[in-house]
Amino acid sequence: MGLWSFVKDAGKKVFGGDEKEVTGAALQDELKELGLDAEGLDIQVDGDKVTVSGNAVSQEMKEKVILAVGNVEGVAAVEEDMSGGDGDGTFHTVEKGDTLWGISAKTLGNGARYEEIFEANRPMLTHPDKIYPGQMLRIPAK
Repeated sequence: MGLWSFVKDAGKKVFGGDEKEVTGAALQDELKELGLDAEGLDIQVDGDKVTVSGNAVSQEMKEKVILAVGNVEGVAAVEEDMSGGDGDGTFHTVEKGDTLWGISAKTLGNGARYEEIFEANRPMLTHPDKIYPGQMLRIPAK
């Protein structure tokens, strides 16, 4: 079980109109739109905290689900209680001025390995240059 903090005012908007709070259904739709396998997962929203429980198909999918629901505007924390993977994963919060090259140099020891971070965060990332401050990224194992 883990708890991750996110920047509440940064991230993708998954609701429209007058709706002001993120819902579990909107997050399930977001996971489906991204092509992430969320079958068997239960998503509950309590204010700005999201709780994801159930059985993830893999450690990679577990980490991607955490990031996909956490990098949504209005979400400040994600608590997970998922089985189906070992470990807590390694994450990096993007700061102003960060690039994938710089993050790769800092976390993987070589800036040229930025594509590994990009691939580890697909489909949430669509282009290596499209990251923003407050976004949390998955860092692959060294």
